[in-house]
Amino acid sequence: SARIVGDIKLARPMKIVVDCGNGIAGASAPGILRAIGCEVTELFSEVDGNFPNHHPDPSKPENLRDVMAALKAGDAELGLAFDGDGDRLGIVTKDGNTIYPDRQMMLFARDVLTRAPGGTILFDVKCSQRLAPAIVAAGGVPMMFKTGHSLIKAKMKEIDSPLGGEMSGHIFFKERWYGFDDGTYAGCRLLEILSQSPDANAVLNALPSSFSTPELNVKCAEGQPPLLVAQLVAAVNFPAPATLNTIDGLRVDWPDGFGLIRASNTTPVLVLRFEGHTPEALARIQRDMMALLQQVLPGAVTDEAAH
Repeated sequence: SARIVGDIKLARPMKIVVDCGNGIAGASAPGILRAIGCEVTELFSEVDGNFPNHHPDPSKPENLRDVMAALKAGDAELGLAFDGDGDRLGIVTKDGNTIYPDRQMMLFARDVLTRAPGGTILFDVKCSQRLAPAIVAAGGVPMMFKTGHSLIKAKMKEIDSPLGGEMSGHIFFKERWYGFDDGTYAGCRLLEILSQSPDANAVLNALPSSFSTPELNVKCAEGQPPLLVAQLVAAVNFPAPATLNTIDGLRVDWPDGFGLIRASNTTPVLVLRFEGHTPEALARIQRDMMALLQQVLPGAVTDEAAH
């Protein structure tokens, strides 16, 4: 923690709400955030493995309700929420918008690339189509890779990348840090960037955005998902301008959005994610990708991922 406090400099003090969800971050994050110059309203900092208040998973909207309520009720400008083991970070704006990790990465990339110009920024196949152009605009080289934090970490080492991240919320800073994922450090880096502007929420809300589904799952038999993905890749025949990426499942990008169907690394499910620049594009992409899936898995139904 002394290393974080020595490394981070806020340009102005910031008022924030921090929800540790009774996870491990509660023991250290609020103190570190105060030490770098934040005024902190704490929610659920007592470490309790029964998680009596809500599940500590900031990737699920229902787990951010308490942060949102505290932001509404008080005068803090920003909310931070941590997962149970403190390595993933959720960000909520004053007006209740969640800034998902792929949009956080736009901000981090812009900052890191000022000191590591031309660096390769790594991200996983679940990330927004808006991320790569934001990296290019900031003078970096975008590289999309497989989902899985150990895979991202190993690839970063291999190509000497200053920054990597994935949609699940694991963010790895090599530049100025050790290259491992630490939600508190990511939160401090985010606050450092935002403190340079008088209106943190304006900076966050200006990040390129799109319309997307939450992560969707299709339950399968044990061992079935990789076989289905291979069948999808064989069956896919979307005409140009669609482009295909098969580094991890099947990702199809159109000029106005993308669809992803991949096998989970941990459970026998297919993981799906769809994004469109407009609600209409999102609906079309989801419909076309689901029609493709029905060809290899008739009757496939999705439910929201229950991590």
